[in-house]
Amino acid sequence: QVQLVESGGGLVQPGGSLRLSCAVSGIGISDEAMGWYRQAPGKQRELVAGMLSDGDTYYGDSVKGRFTISRDNAKNMVYLQMNSLKPADTAVYYCNSIPNSPWGQGTQVSVSS
Repeated sequence: QVQLVESGGGLVQPGGSLRLSCAVSGIGISDEAMGWYRQAPGKQRELVAGMLSDGDTYYGDSVKGRFTISRDNAKNMVYLQMNSLKPADTAVYYCNSIPNSPWGQGTQVSVSS
């Protein structure tokens, strides 16, 4: 059974940075496309960054140039480096395989002064 455990969220001021981590168990991520999603209050969950097994990446327009997705296949970990954070980035962040496995609990990111 696939389990996804996100961590690294918190409260940060606008312009700050956070690094999210996702520990994956139940599957080996080396052959999987992986993604980071977020869901803000009252909004649908959206894909913000993705990485194919060959390393090709995708970023949503709202995070392009500020967020970087990476993976460590040996550790079965996926990361999201978030820089120049904005209040609009406030959301619960989730990682998942693409296509999706059962969702983890996510990690809350709040950007506020």
